[in-house]
Amino acid sequence: MNRPFNFSAGPAAMPQEVLTEAAAEMLDWHGSGMSVMEMSHRGQEFGIIYEQAQADLRELLAVPGDFKILFMQGGGLAENAIVPLNLSRGSTADFVVTGSWSQKSLNEACKYCTVNLAASNQADGHTTLPNPATWQLSRGASYVHICSNETIHGVEYHELPNLKTLGSDAPLVIDFSSHVASRPVDWSRVGLAFGGAQKNLGPAGLTLVVVRQDLLGQALPVCPSAFNYKTVADNQSMFNTPPTFAIYVAGLVFQWLKRQGGMPAMEARSKAKAALLYDAIDGSRLYFNKVAADCRSRMNVPFHLHDETLDAAFLAGARERGLLQLKGHKSVGGMRASIYNAMPIEGVQALVNYLREFEQTHA
Repeated sequence: MNRPFNFSAGPAAMPQEVLTEAAAEMLDWHGSGMSVMEMSHRGQEFGIIYEQAQADLRELLAVPGDFKILFMQGGGLAENAIVPLNLSRGSTADFVVTGSWSQKSLNEACKYCTVNLAASNQADGHTTLPNPATWQLSRGASYVHICSNETIHGVEYHELPNLKTLGSDAPLVIDFSSHVASRPVDWSRVGLAFGGAQKNLGPAGLTLVVVRQDLLGQALPVCPSAFNYKTVADNQSMFNTPPTFAIYVAGLVFQWLKRQGGMPAMEARSKAKAALLYDAIDGSRLYFNKVAADCRSRMNVPFHLHDETLDAAFLAGARERGLLQLKGHKSVGGMRASIYNAMPIEGVQALVNYLREFEQTHA
C-alpha cells in the first residue's frame, strides 16, 4: 500500500508496521478474546503490555535505575502545571524561553510559583539559542526549565546544558515532546523529562514523564492526587485509569524502534534526513529558513517562500503529490515539515524533489 507522506507536527505519522500490527490485533489481542481497548488496566493481559512497554522504553532511552517512568495523561500543556505543582516547593523556578512552548511553560508556572526568566531569544525571533554562560539563574532555584526542541520555531538543543558548570544545583527539566526517541539522552544532566506521545512515540492521549526518584514527594498540598508524581509512581501509573490503548500502541512503537537499531540508528537517520532537507532549502533562491545553523531542529523544519503569494499554490501542489500537512503554524506562517522517526528518508527525498520542481516553475 502506497500511503502519502504525512509531515504533520502532531498528531503525527506513525510507522506503517505499527499501524498494521495494531489493526490485526484490534479485535483479539493474543488470543485473549478482547481488544486492548476493552481490557481492565488491572488485568493480567494489560499487565503484560504495560511491563513490556516500560522495559522496552527504559532500554531504548537508557533510563537509569534511579529514574521512574510514568505514563500519564494531559499532554505537555498539562505538564506545564504538573511540574511546578510537584517540583517548585513554592519557591522560584528558572525558565529559558526559546520559542512558543517554553513561553507557554513559563506562563503556566506563574500560577504556582515565582518565575525567573533566566534567558530568552525573543529579540531575534526565536532563531538562536542563548549561550548558557549568559543565563541569569536564581540562587536556590527549585528547577530550571527548557524546551529541548521547539516544535513551532524549529530550534533544538543538540547538547543539553550542564547546570553544574553554571553553578546551579537545581534539577534540569526538559520538555522533549517533539524529539524524544530521536537521539540518546544524557540523564546525568536531567532531573525530569516530559513529552506528549503524539509526535514521536504513538497516538495522542499518552504523556511520558521520566523523573529522578529523589524529586518525588515534594508536591504542593494543592496538587491533585492524580498529578502527584509520587502517587503515580507508587501505583505504577495506575492510580487512575491510564490511557491503555495509547500505551499499547506506544509499546509497539518502542519495539519498532528497537528493530530499527535503537537510538544510535535513529539519531543517524535523523541527521541524514535533516541535512537533506536543509541543504535543499539553503541551496534555493525561493525558500529560506530563519534558524541559526548550529541549533536547527532535526525534527521540525520551518521554512518560508520569499514570495508569500505562492504559498497556496505550493501547498496545493504538495497535496497533489501526496505530501501532506506542510502548512506552518498559524503563529509564524510559512511552511513546516516535521520529519519524525516514522518519516522515511524517501519521504524527505520526495519533498526535496518537489521543492526543486516548484522552484523551477515559479522562481
